Amino acid sequence: MSNIFNFSAGPSSLPASVMERARHEFRDYGGLGVSVMEISHRSHEFIEIAERAEADLRELLDLNDDYYVLFLHGGASMQFAMVPLNLAGISDTADYVDTGSWSTKAIIEAKRLTRVNIAATSRDHDYDRVPGFRDWRLSKSARYVHLTSNETIGGVQFHEFPDTGDVPLVADMSSDFLSRPVDARRFGLIYAGAQKNVGPAGLCIVVIRKDLCGKDREHTPSLLSYGVLAQHKSMFNTPPTYNWYLASLVLDWLKREGGLQAMEIRNRRKAEKLYAAIDRSDLYHSPVQRSHRSIMNVPFTLSESELEDRFLEVAKTRGLLNLKGHRSVGGMRASLYNAIDEAAVDALIEHMESFEKTTR
Repeated sequence: MSNIFNFSAGPSSLPASVMERARHEFRDYGGLGVSVMEISHRSHEFIEIAERAEADLRELLDLNDDYYVLFLHGGASMQFAMVPLNLAGISDTADYVDTGSWSTKAIIEAKRLTRVNIAATSRDHDYDRVPGFRDWRLSKSARYVHLTSNETIGGVQFHEFPDTGDVPLVADMSSDFLSRPVDARRFGLIYAGAQKNVGPAGLCIVVIRKDLCGKDREHTPSLLSYGVLAQHKSMFNTPPTYNWYLASLVLDWLKREGGLQAMEIRNRRKAEKLYAAIDRSDLYHSPVQRSHRSIMNVPFTLSESELEDRFLEVAKTRGLLNLKGHRSVGGMRASLYNAIDEAAVDALIEHMESFEKTTR
């Protein structure tokens, strides 16, 4: 198993020490004689897990008391509907920035529930960049501005964020959440599916400014109301308890590894190594402009597309898994989330260089 490297875009690898601790505690948590997944979410033991997870997340983000932290069902895609249901009326306007597949999905869902203004898009450039802030066309009366901080499929990332003034900035950070320091106070709402950097699929973390809660439109279902969920501390109904527990272990691991500053240094080093290997090659090519490249998801193509299947076959024999690009764009993709060791990147680069030599 030590020679297996998983580059999956999500669900993704978890830290080895977290997996080992979860294995050890799986059938007997804290001497209870039962698993975490078998105890009540309202038990003293689980409340301790929930409170510790929130405290660790607040510490990692340097989050003040102006924000609620929610651990919810549904993944990030549920938030595509929850955001407009809670922050805008059906006749209001919300600004969206279109940078690729996931921002497009958010826009499609939001259009069912409110008026959407596409404030900026890089569609005409095949989503190879983040639109320059000076070109954004924001609405004067927008209830919020929504962006996707990192496009998992296209490999485009915001390396800085705009100032939207009094209009709340909302970010889907699913694929780069907790990979680098971010000033959370610049955002009205951050949401992130856990299955990239925080835990298993099925859990979504929401960080929302308290003044934005309780403004959901009439007839919003209780389970889709940030205000209701905050009032009940994410336990209006039974939450995904085991996922929450695993997330708590990852948050603890992040602190012990040096926090988000240390994660950013490691993640940038991994990405820079891989991009350098791509850029010096005649076989591999990056479709993303250099200044907008993601440090989490690195897509690349082969100049001879007929070699792609062979590239993946040989990679698999070398323990390099899940490198195939998303079906909508093809090519290759290496996801370099927090739990991916630098050794995995070194092994991938070795394979790429070896494979290129055999084709020349």
